[in-house]
Formats: sequence, structure tokens, C-alpha cells
Amino acid sequence: MAAPTPAIIKLCRLLLLLVLVWGLFEQPKTCEAGKSFACNPKDAATKDLPFCRATLPVQDRVRDLLGRLTLQEKVKLLVNTALPVPRLGIKGYEWWSEALHGVSNVGPGTKFGGDFPGATSFPQVITTAASFNASLWEAIGRVVSDEARAMYNGGVAGLTYWSPNVNVLRDPRWGRAQETPGEDPTVVGRYAASYVRGLQGNDGNRLKVAACCKHFTAYDLDNWNGVDRFHFNARVSKQDMEDTFDVPFRMCVKEGKVASVMCSYNQVNGVPTCADPNLLKKTIRGAWRLDGYIVSDCDSVGVFYNRQHYTSTPEEAAADAIKAGLDLDCGPFLAVHSEEAVNKGLLKEVDVNNALVNTVTVQMRLGMFDGDRGSYARLGPKDVCSPPHQDLALEAAVQGIVLLKNHGPSLPLSTHRHRTLAVIGPNSDVTLTMIGNYAGVACGYTSPLQGLGSFASTIHRWGCADVACANNTLFGAAIDASREADATVLVMGLDQSIEAEFRDRAGLLLPGGQQDLISKVAAASKGPTLLVLMSGGPVDVSFANNDPRIGGIVWAGYPGQAGGAAIARVLFGITNPGGKLPMTWYQEEYLKNLAMTSMDMRSNPSKGYPGRTYRFYKGPVVYPFGHGLSYTKFILSIAAGTAPTVVGIPLDGRHRASQINTTATVDSDTVKAIRVTHAKCSRVSVSFDVDVRNVGNRDGSHTLLVLSTPPPQDWAPHKQLVAFEKVYVPARAQRRVRIKIHVCKSLSVVDRFGIRRIPMGQHNLHIGDLMHSVSLKPATSLGLGVIKS
Repeated sequence: MAAPTPAIIKLCRLLLLLVLVWGLFEQPKTCEAGKSFACNPKDAATKDLPFCRATLPVQDRVRDLLGRLTLQEKVKLLVNTALPVPRLGIKGYEWWSEALHGVSNVGPGTKFGGDFPGATSFPQVITTAASFNASLWEAIGRVVSDEARAMYNGGVAGLTYWSPNVNVLRDPRWGRAQETPGEDPTVVGRYAASYVRGLQGNDGNRLKVAACCKHFTAYDLDNWNGVDRFHFNARVSKQDMEDTFDVPFRMCVKEGKVASVMCSYNQVNGVPTCADPNLLKKTIRGAWRLDGYIVSDCDSVGVFYNRQHYTSTPEEAAADAIKAGLDLDCGPFLAVHSEEAVNKGLLKEVDVNNALVNTVTVQMRLGMFDGDRGSYARLGPKDVCSPPHQDLALEAAVQGIVLLKNHGPSLPLSTHRHRTLAVIGPNSDVTLTMIGNYAGVACGYTSPLQGLGSFASTIHRWGCADVACANNTLFGAAIDASREADATVLVMGLDQSIEAEFRDRAGLLLPGGQQDLISKVAAASKGPTLLVLMSGGPVDVSFANNDPRIGGIVWAGYPGQAGGAAIARVLFGITNPGGKLPMTWYQEEYLKNLAMTSMDMRSNPSKGYPGRTYRFYKGPVVYPFGHGLSYTKFILSIAAGTAPTVVGIPLDGRHRASQINTTATVDSDTVKAIRVTHAKCSRVSVSFDVDVRNVGNRDGSHTLLVLSTPPPQDWAPHKQLVAFEKVYVPARAQRRVRIKIHVCKSLSVVDRFGIRRIPMGQHNLHIGDLMHSVSLKPATSLGLGVIKS
């Protein structure tokens, strides 16, 4: 038989590639209802194999399974649409599911219909973050994982959810601001750990579902001014990486014990994150000890080969990604090119094995190789959209709403005095807008118009055809309605047409003619005019804040399926608002010298660069981070007997004071800063009590935000959040709150070289108008004292 020509060989390879890709995308996305993913106890050929024995250690089971797979079978398990291995009784599995704020059908791993027509849709993350309530965040995670497990049991969902998004909200224009817990790294990290614990459960090494913290790292630009996330090279200093971008991911891995981390599309300092061993192997798996798998953002490996041209061949790209520490590819790239990478000597089969150890171990911890056994097998359709779950969605929305302005006061409204409402605006009767992006099919919706209609008669006028508000043709009817009603509620803001994934904003003002409509309605309104804003990112509403005719301003974010009911409950005082802004609301002028591509967090006055977030920006704002009003008044006081605290920082015994200062200059009496790695950190914390007294006549919740101003260092933040606690206080009552601060973690700052240090001297802790000082000094083994060189 004659040897095939090169053209025939090329054609055969192309056909093989097409067959493989077709198989990847055509396989069933999840197990069929009632059937085991693997190790079916009715399958005599596999039920007694070692990898099917639930009594054996997981690592032994994984080792046995990998020893039975061929290289061809292994590479087909490196992608999100993993192919089945029929001879071993293993079905195909779709790894990609989403649960940002409820089980979503954005990923192909989840389908709605039949017994599961929808799932509870909680408020978008930025709204939930405004509650500053870590126990609420964990409770939402528990509900979402209940519903996810129920749907998995019904054969319509997976168990691996690529949520939450824990990127810090660096720039107010980012289209995905809505997905994040805000601009403060500590808040984002605590949200991450809390939500992950709720999702994954607390059953030892077993997982209820497997969560994923994304997108690692320095990812917060989608498409701005001609630069997109697929081509962006984020130039980040070691300082900003350590004290901003890495913080939430480190907390997610080390405190939340997350089962997965996702690397991002962008490059960081010239290297694609999904091909960077320093980020993946050295940091996530090495320094932070990830017990799980690392997955790419979808087609990230293909992106750094095809768009960033980081490697010369696709085999090199596959090899670089796997050797860097990537375990799973969202997309077909690794399944297509990894075998040839091994054949060419660019990759070893043991590298493929190492990746599969991490993914299969997670599947084992989920119970996917335990046949029909499982502690969550009881969950079913009755556990999805249940009344308690929907009640929690309403409660989360209420807790996340922020009262920005209350002139007069104009709020709350009264059912006796405000019997008719003019309800106006492009977001006044919306449903899908309320759930934001990465949402599924909600159990049901209560729009703002419906929610307000349960308290008063309504006159509904759109005012603008949509949030773009391109013309004023509907203004007249809206103005007339405001003249008739006892009060006017304008529901304005943004939606996914303005801010979304791959859609960054151009500015911070309300779109189109919205501002003009608001001002004209307020001028004509017979009663109080109230402005309700839906948005993920901040909006410059300085005009409304300064207009005395606009009595109240409320930010609802994207409040979820029960958003309309929550808005109405707050406006009519059924619930006292207690939310606080998790991000700064800047003036439009702030953007003048601020390219989204500039990653520096700190200001640069010589270049007019303003700095980012409340930690590094000192200029004028519309509303500051942590702003939020109440219908009652809280008075705070440091508990009696609490004196300024002096804390000795014990050293690890190997270092002297003269070796650990930041500038190599030691005073005779002080050391400027101690490296965290040189201190015995587990022994150092500060605790004190704060009394919160509600002197008003309404029950309410108050968020204690504890901000630290460190001793002067030109590289330290102006201030940084070191603790927060939510406390409920009935009217005319008092509650005492214990504040505990881990010194090394919370009072440390990062120097220009990316080294975390504890500044010696006085740290001023601000809690509202209160200040409590903590003085840090090096300690000797004989007791508190200053070490001298």
C-alpha cells in the first residue's frame, strides 16, 4: 500500500480534530436522572474496582483510576466537557456551572425545565455585599448549594460551580462591578470565604458542591477604549499585587478552603495568567496550599495562543499551561493538543496525571464516585424555590439597600399621607434587570411597581422608553403624573445594556436624558420626590444629592427576584435601611486623568493620577465608601475601662530589631516596621468592646466599620478597613460588640517591594466618630519593651 501523501495526512488530522471537537460539545452535559456518574452499584464490572471503594483513602482511589486510563482517555478529561470512559463505567461530565447569586443556566452544566423550572435568584453580589453581613453571605451559599444538589440529583445540573467573582472593584467603569463584593480587599476576601463555606458545606473533607474563586488575577477590564481583556497586559507592581489584588484570593483559598481557582484572560506583567507558574504553581498551590483544581477562564489557553501569540505552536501553549499548574481547560484546547504535546516531548504524561489528580480528587470529594450513596441524596424539587429560600432572597435585598440621602426627612413614606404614588422611570416595572448578570431563571418576580402597589395606589409612567433615555417624548406624561400624586418615586439607573461583561462604561453619569427627567419631575411634583437607583457600579448623582426638591435617594443595586418588594418595604418604613456602600461613588471629574489600563492603586500627584478606592484616593466624592443612612440614630461609645492599647510584637527569635527595619535606619528608641514573616503572628491580636445605642424610635441594624490609619509611611494606605460587624439594636436599646483585630493580618501594610510589614507606632482605629488608638512596639522575651541595636 502506497504511503499517504502529506495532503491526505493533513486531511485525516483535520477530520480527527473535527470528530474530537464534535464529541466534546455533543456529550451529555450531566448525568441522567437517577443514574450514577460512576461506580454504579449495579455494574458488576466496576463496582468492586479500588477506585469505586468509598472506604479507601481518596488518594488511593485516584491513583488506581489514573493507572487504568490511557493517554487518549486522559487528555479528554482535561476540558470542561469531559468525555465518558464507558469501559470503566464513567459518564461524561460538564464542569461548567455558575452560581454567582443563585443557580444559573449561564454555563452549559445546568438546565431549567420540568421539575426544575427555576431557582431562587438572590440580589446581585454588589447589593448583597452592601449588607456587610458575613452570616447572610454564608446563609445564601447554603441555600444555593441546596438547590444545586437538588438539581444534580434530578439530572439537570453539575456539582462544580465557577463562582464567586472575587476581583477587587478597582475602576468604577468596570462592566462587571455588579458581580463583585466591592472595592475593599478585606471585604471581598471575607465575602469569598463566607460564600464558599456556605456552598461547600462543613462535612470535613467532603464537598456539598465545589466552588471556584475567579478571576486570578488583576482582572478588571473587559472592553474599554479599544482595549479588551483578551489582549490586555496588566502591569502591576509587587506592592499592589500583595496588598490589593491577591488578598481576596488568598483569603478564599486559606480561609474559605475553596475547591478551585480560575485564572483570567489577561496577562500580568507580560505573562498570561494561565501560563504563569509563579501565579499558579508557586502561589496558589504552593504558598496558599490550594486543595483542589485550577481552571482556565473559558478558552483562555486558546486566547494566549491565538490572540496574544504567546507561543509559536498550540502544543507549546498546551504544555506551558499544564506545566504552569493549570488542571482544567474551559474549552477544547487541551483535549485537542495535549497528546501531541506529549508526543513531541514538550509535556510528560506525568504532567497530565498531576492535573487529573487535582480534578478527580475534587470529584471524589463530591461523592461522584460513590455510586448512589450520598448524604445529600434526599434533596429534590421541593428544595428549590421553597418559601424559606424566597424569604431569604427578600431579606438579602432589604439588607443590601442603601439610603443615600434623606432630606427633611422625606422617608419613610406613610400609608396614611401618601395614598397615591407616581411611579416613574425605565426601571420602574422591570424584572430581568433586577437580577443582573450570571443569573438563572428566577422563581418569580416582584417589580418595583408591584411592590409599591401593595402599599398605595399607583400612577405608572415610563418617562423614558429605556435606560438609554434617548429622547424626552415621554417626559410630559411623567411630569403630569407627579403633579397628581401624593408622592413620586423615580426608579432610574442602569442595566445590562450599559454595564455588563465585555461592556465597560464610558462615564459615571446617568445615561441620556435621565438627569433631565429627574430634575423636571422633582420641580413639578406635588409631594416628596424620591429617587431609587438600580446599578452595579457607582453613579454620579451630585445634581440629585444637591437638589432640595429631591427628598430621598436610595440605591438598590440589582436587588434580585424580590427587589420590588424590598424597595417598597424600605420606602414605607416596614424595614429600616441598614446597607452601606461597598464602593466609593466618584464624581465624573474623577475620570479625567484615569485610564482604565493604569493599574496603580496609589496616587501620583506629579502626573495628576488620583489613586484608586478610598484607601488611596483623597479627593471629592459623591458618597464615600461605607456611606449609608438609617431611619433611627445610633450612638457609639468605647466600652468603659477601655484604654489605649499598647501591644508588643514578639519576634521569631532569629531576628534582631536592627535587621528588620524598612529603611536600614534605626532610631535609638524605635523600629519603623517589622516583617510579618519575622513576627510570631498567631500570638498577637487586639480586642475591645464598642457599645451601640439606638436612641431613636425604630428598630434597626448598624454596621460597625473599623478603619485603621497606620503610622505615617509614604507607601501605606491613607486608611484601610480592618474589621466590620453587623449588629441589630431595638429602639431605645443598647448592644455591646466585641471587636477583635489580628495585628499581623489587619494592621500590616505592604512596602514598595511587596513585603508585608507591621508599622511600629500608633495606629488610630476609627469607628464612626470614635477613635481608639493601638500602639505597636517590638517585644522582648522578657516582656514588653523596645529592642535596641
